[in-house]
Amino acid sequence: MSASYDVIVIGAGISGMYQLHRLRGLGMRVRVFEAGDGVGGTWYWNRYPGARFDSESWTYGYSFSEEILREWEWSEHFAAQPETLRYCNFVADKLDLRRDIEFGCRITAAVYDEAAGQWEIMSEDGRRACARFLITAIGPLSAPTMPAIPGVESFRGEAYHTGRWPHEPVSFAGKRVAVIGTGATAVQAITEIAKTVGHLTVFQRTPNWCAPLHNSTIDAHSQARIRASYPEIFARCRESFGCFIHDSDPRKALEVSAEEREALFEKLYREPGFGIWMGNFRDVLIDAEANATITEFMRRKIRERVKDPAVAEKLIPTNHGFGTRRVPLESGYYEVYNQPNVRLVDIRATPLERITPAGVKTTDAEYDVDMLIYATGFDAITGAFDRIDIRGRGGRRLREKWADGPRTYLGLQIEGFPNLFTLVGPHNAATFCNIPRCIEQNVDWVTALLAHMGDRGHTRVEPTPEAERDWTQHVHDTGRRMLFTQVDSWMMGINSNVAGKDRRTFIVYAGGAPKYREKCDEVARGGYAGFAFR
Repeated sequence: MSASYDVIVIGAGISGMYQLHRLRGLGMRVRVFEAGDGVGGTWYWNRYPGARFDSESWTYGYSFSEEILREWEWSEHFAAQPETLRYCNFVADKLDLRRDIEFGCRITAAVYDEAAGQWEIMSEDGRRACARFLITAIGPLSAPTMPAIPGVESFRGEAYHTGRWPHEPVSFAGKRVAVIGTGATAVQAITEIAKTVGHLTVFQRTPNWCAPLHNSTIDAHSQARIRASYPEIFARCRESFGCFIHDSDPRKALEVSAEEREALFEKLYREPGFGIWMGNFRDVLIDAEANATITEFMRRKIRERVKDPAVAEKLIPTNHGFGTRRVPLESGYYEVYNQPNVRLVDIRATPLERITPAGVKTTDAEYDVDMLIYATGFDAITGAFDRIDIRGRGGRRLREKWADGPRTYLGLQIEGFPNLFTLVGPHNAATFCNIPRCIEQNVDWVTALLAHMGDRGHTRVEPTPEAERDWTQHVHDTGRRMLFTQVDSWMMGINSNVAGKDRRTFIVYAGGAPKYREKCDEVARGGYAGFAFR
């Protein structure tokens, strides 16, 4: 016999925790199912060395609770993973969330029963539960991927994926370590590992444009100023494109002098955080000629920081301009390659052939190592959905519906899948955002819709085919003006480590968080136009 609830939430990360809190406020019976043994989602799983925010800590935490804002103090402007996990646990304690969360429960299937008008979920270990409403809070980067190369199981040394890092300390001292990958996670991990490693070999397929993080501790004076400024901080985040405190410069790169351009680039390069990406001239992410100006500036910076010119050239991307893929923020990453005990291997020039019992074999050499670290990222946004067998009306699989790319309404619901809500799902502003800011908007909106249904006696909701078609078209239309839609990346649904993820389909929302919120609010004001209720 399945346990029965009003709402089931999958995932106890930042979005699942807040959704649970809000639904309790409606008096609903809610159960959260979480694969890990604790809360925190991203910050529970990603314990790799160097893991930390690249959003300012004080813009990242929840904004909904005065009490939490008043009591919690961030120690750094960009907090490290252990502190962020402590924050998640602090919130769970403060709101007494754990009594409604079932830990160690990975959901593998969710099936809609039309006759009963409810969802039934099944876990890996055979547990079942059902509810009228199902809400996914599974995170955009929560389905780790291994590289598609033979021999992975044969390696005899220590091996870890950064997204499933062990909870016990891992020592690199005196060891020969290989890292495969140079994305955002790898950039953080490599910088930290290089501090104590015996010898480090980095296998790079695609270099990324990285910008300095400029992290620092928060002193008492800054702490007081931040606490007093929270209303202004969150108001500023609400109005910016990606909900960061950085908003684009109103000028265009091509309309100012070369000296003015250079001055802004230098200023942003010296400042903390994503300003150089999100606070740059307003045309650098939409005009190829404007983008070339910041790309050349960043190219110059890499050459200045890396002593060996040949290594510097390997670290300079040639297949995309600055900011057209997610920008990793770093704290001495380029200087790592000046260390005598660090080697960079370009696997575009000499491809990986296989993992061997002793290490890594490329087309021109074999590298014996004691430890292998796979910083090969995630099957982004849709990957976590693909790992659950979700079936809607008539038994239709979500995987099949999305075979040619996601189709959604507001990135929050899917036609043919009644009463299913997708927080931080595809086509949703939260996928290209300072995530908790957009999470709060998503959760508040879904909560208001459920309250609306309760007030009117509705038991079922799903979007109309027309609403889904028009929103999906709008998502693609807004994406076309952005340069990143011309580049292969996870934002375009590309992942060479996953079968079938080799063609471009736009999976994020590029209209900006303010426009997205405006559209969601307009739909709500219109009596939830585009939704069919029963």
